[in-house]
Amino acid sequence: MLFQKLSPYIRVAMDSTVPSQWHLQERVLFDYELLYVKEGRVKVTIENQTYEGEPGDLFLFRPKQPHSIMKIGTGRLRQPHLHFDLIFKEDSPDVKISFKPLEEISEEEMMWFREDVLDSNSLKIASHLRLRNPIIIENMLFEIINEFQMKLPYYETNVKGMFIQLFIHLLRENYWNQNPHLVTNMDELVKIRNYLKHHIDQKVTVDELVHISGISKFYLIHLFKKTFGMSPIQYHQMLRIEKAKEIIQFTTDSLTVIAEKFGYSDIQSFSKAFKKIDGVKPSFYRKNK
Repeated sequence: MLFQKLSPYIRVAMDSTVPSQWHLQERVLFDYELLYVKEGRVKVTIENQTYEGEPGDLFLFRPKQPHSIMKIGTGRLRQPHLHFDLIFKEDSPDVKISFKPLEEISEEEMMWFREDVLDSNSLKIASHLRLRNPIIIENMLFEIINEFQMKLPYYETNVKGMFIQLFIHLLRENYWNQNPHLVTNMDELVKIRNYLKHHIDQKVTVDELVHISGISKFYLIHLFKKTFGMSPIQYHQMLRIEKAKEIIQFTTDSLTVIAEKFGYSDIQSFSKAFKKIDGVKPSFYRKNK
C-alpha cells in the first residue's frame, strides 16, 4: 500500500510569477509536480488533453508524463508549485528538474525517473482539479513553501508532515469530485453519524436511520459506505466496541455489566461482536490491565 511507504521528499517549493508572454514547451518530469493557479489563467496540455486553468485550480504532473503550459492573456500569472517524490530514494537529492521532452533525455537521466506509485496503487487522481474550497489547499501550499524556504532546524521533517496533510486533502478533493452525490448528501450523512455516536448504548436499525435521514434504505447504505468505508451498522458496532474497550481497561466493572451497558443481551453475544471487530475477546484487555 502506498500509504505504508509514503515518505515524501520535497525537491522544490516556490511561488513564481511568470513574464507577460510565457510558454513552457512540452517536457517530461523525473518527479511529480503540483501546480496551483493563484492568479491569472493558463492553458495546460497533458498527454494531448488540454485544460484551461483559472484561480483555484490545481494541476498534477506525473513522472514521464508529457505536458506543456502556456499563459493566457496579458495579466499577471502567479503559480506556486511543488516538485516532489512520494517515496524517498537514496538518489532523491540528486534528481533535477527537467525541462526536456522525452526524446532529449539522456541515458544517465533516464535513471532519475520516479515510479508512478499513484497508478500502481489504483489511485485515479485527476490531472486537473477544480477545487471545491481552494483556500484550504492554498494556505497549506504556502505554509509548505514558507517552511521550505526558511530552512529552520528540522524543516525537512516538518515539510514531510505538512505535505502529507496536503496530499490527504488532495485525495479527498479528488474523491469528492468523482463522487459529487456524496457531497450533496453530506449533511444527512453527518447527521446519521452523530446519531450513531450518541446511541452507542443500544442497538440501532437501518430503518431508524432511514426515518432520520429521509434517504431510502439501500441508497443510504451505499452512500454511508462510500463516505466512511463501512455500512452504518458496522460503523455503529465499531463505536460501541471502542467505547466498551475503554471501559474494560479503565474501570473494574464486570464484563457482564459492560455488555448490558451497551445493549447486549448476554456476555456471549457481546464477546462474539467484540472479537469480530477487534480480533480478540474482551477479556484480553482485562487480563492486560
